[in-house]
Amino acid sequence: MALTILSSCINCDMCEPECPNQAIVMGAEIYEINPDKCTECVGHYDTPQCVAACPIDCVVPDPQHEESLAQLADKFVMLTS
Repeated sequence: MALTILSSCINCDMCEPECPNQAIVMGAEIYEINPDKCTECVGHYDTPQCVAACPIDCVVPDPQHEESLAQLADKFVMLTS
């Protein structure tokens, strides 16, 4: 499943540079994750780098974009080919 950033985001700028897919952008008020680009770092890293970088734990799974590991891997292939 893609990830999302909660409204408790403090805009610390830690997550955006860590995303290998450039899925994180500054929104109107807080950072946002584009679910079409988010692979939870599958294909790049063992764990989502934005989750690891977030100092307040506001990056969480997005229940509106549930995806299997295979779907995330297919998305990685599509984004990198």
